[in-house]
Amino acid sequence: MSVSETGFSGTSGPWHGTTILTVRKAGMVALGGDGQVSIGQTIVKANARKVRRLAGGDVIGGFAGATADAFTLFERLEAKLEQYRGQLMRAAVELAKDWRTDRYLRRLEAMMLVADKDVSLVLTGTGDVLEPEAGIAGIGSGGNYALAAARALSDGPLDAEAIVRRSLDIAADICVYTNRNVTVETLKSA
Repeated sequence: MSVSETGFSGTSGPWHGTTILTVRKAGMVALGGDGQVSIGQTIVKANARKVRRLAGGDVIGGFAGATADAFTLFERLEAKLEQYRGQLMRAAVELAKDWRTDRYLRRLEAMMLVADKDVSLVLTGTGDVLEPEAGIAGIGSGGNYALAAARALSDGPLDAEAIVRRSLDIAADICVYTNRNVTVETLKSA
């Protein structure tokens, strides 16, 4: 079953409107997302904040999918980060185990991109914890457009934050569920 078949990409079902992208380059990791939330063909919010800092600022994360579900997952991830003393990989694996096996969590429709100074990860409700190739990943309805743009820009002179901003701008030109009200968080990487 593909991500879009499960509804996590934001392209099936009534809720649309997210593009989340992370880029890791030259000692920096940037994670950004647009602010649009749509129901069908109607924009219901243009300035949603889908990217935030976690674990006292040591982890950055963004979500695509149902907002309440994503907030539940952020809370669970925060608890796992506290339990495992900020070890993102361990916390993410434990969250994915819970997400896949817990009856309540299994019904959540969201995906997350998370990053710390060492690793960037894609988390899905099917139990996947994926480290993206070349430190670049995109999720949501415009995620593939932003991902393609970021890959094309990654070997040029732009830093990670500039690549995220430019790639989200390109995605907004293509995806009607993506706007230019962008939030970007950065961390120095290892």
